[in-house]
Amino acid sequence: MTGLLAGVWFAYVCSVMPALARSDDRVYVEVMRNINDVIQNPLFFTPFLGVPVLAAVAAWQHRAGRARLWTLAAFVLALAVLVVTSAANVPLNDALAATGDPAAARAAFESPWVAWNIVRAVLGAAGLACSVRALAVRTR
Repeated sequence: MTGLLAGVWFAYVCSVMPALARSDDRVYVEVMRNINDVIQNPLFFTPFLGVPVLAAVAAWQHRAGRARLWTLAAFVLALAVLVVTSAANVPLNDALAATGDPAAARAAFESPWVAWNIVRAVLGAAGLACSVRALAVRTR
C-alpha cells in the first residue's frame, strides 16, 4: 500500500500537474475540483489511511527485532504524509473549491499545492524504501 500511495503522489508530480499547467485557468480549476471530488472514495482512502495503521502495526511487531529502526522510520514517514496532506493539500483543495474567480483560485493554489505534493511524494518514496529495507533486514 505504501508503494501505491507514493505512486499516486508521483503521478501528480510527473504527469497530472504538468499537463494541467498547460490549461487555461477555468479548465485547470474545473479539473482539479473534479479530481478533488472523485478521489474521496474507499479505493483511495483504504491505502491513504491504511498505510499509517499498517506501518504502526509493523513498527510494534518489530520493536525488538533487527528491523525496528526501519519500520519505525516507515511509520514516521507515513504519518508525515498524512500530516502534509491534511495540513497543506486538503486546505488548499478546500480553498480552491470555495473561490469563484478561476484566475485568483489558480494563483493561490497551484504553486503551493505542487510543492507540498512533491514533499509527500518524496516522503512516500522514502517510506517505501524504509519498508523494503525493513523486509530485507528482517529476513536475513
